[in-house]
Amino acid sequence: MELLASLDPVKVGKFLISAVALTLAPGPDNLMVLGLGLARGRLEGILFGAGCALGTLVHTLLATLGISALIVASPAAFTGLKIAGAAYLAWLGIQVLRHARDPARGRTNGVPVRRLGVFLKGMGAAAVNPKLVVFFLAFLPQFIVPAHGEVWFQTLVLGVLFGLQGGLVLALIGYFAGTLGRRMASDPRLVVGLNVLAGLVFLTLALNLAVDLVFLAIA
Repeated sequence: MELLASLDPVKVGKFLISAVALTLAPGPDNLMVLGLGLARGRLEGILFGAGCALGTLVHTLLATLGISALIVASPAAFTGLKIAGAAYLAWLGIQVLRHARDPARGRTNGVPVRRLGVFLKGMGAAAVNPKLVVFFLAFLPQFIVPAHGEVWFQTLVLGVLFGLQGGLVLALIGYFAGTLGRRMASDPRLVVGLNVLAGLVFLTLALNLAVDLVFLAIA
């Protein structure tokens, strides 16, 4: 009960409203889910979105333990995370483009291993996103009340809530994108185009991180 008492209901309510608004705003996670949903169907969109949401819990844990602050404070560690993030997103983009002309394979229900693979890819994309490290450090403290005590618990709860709402919102985006993509699936050329678009989304996000690295190197 003492831990729960550290939470400010008003702050938590404002946090949830802000979190949903931020998740809906155009950004890496929902763009990736949208692209995959359109190109590969509802299942892949939903699973990738759920993976992204779970990946944010990695950043919640890092923020709770104070590791996020150490990563940001260490240029080498933060640069390393950016390199890993750019490389991973580029790899995802290349994988999608490799199968762009095989839409039938992309839109099958698949087997459990494949479904797990899509989920893990989403989780990995969020976990190695360096911008989420900075985001959590800047966003969560606005809704934490140190005077109420147990800052670690407040951070943990807010992070978990962010992940839960993110999972729901991204799953809905994946579902509706997949529904739209299914209606477009009657035209094979359009389906291939959607696959290419999904791959380019990943590559663009990877390029964005790479550009950040270049500017960081010459700064």
